Amino acid sequence: MGAAATLCSVASFAPQAWKIIRTRDTAGISARMYAITVVGFALWLAYGLLLGQWPLILTNAICLLLSGFILGMTLLPRRKRDAVADALTPGETG
Repeated sequence: MGAAATLCSVASFAPQAWKIIRTRDTAGISARMYAITVVGFALWLAYGLLLGQWPLILTNAICLLLSGFILGMTLLPRRKRDAVADALTPGETG
């Protein structure tokens, strides 16, 4: 059950992160919603650390990284967003 929940949670953010890298477009993304999501994952991660529960720690650390990346890319100016995407996909252009 936990593995399926982890897979679903991680899989829900990965396509959005990849789309941002590919298209460099964040126009349709709510920075406010992702800020709340990042805080939520950080709190879940802290809770998992307090309990010493590796499934909570691993899942929420990965989701925090992905949602934090999406939030960061949303807040970056276009030129810097392009530079990050170029660094992650050398040889490709958006």
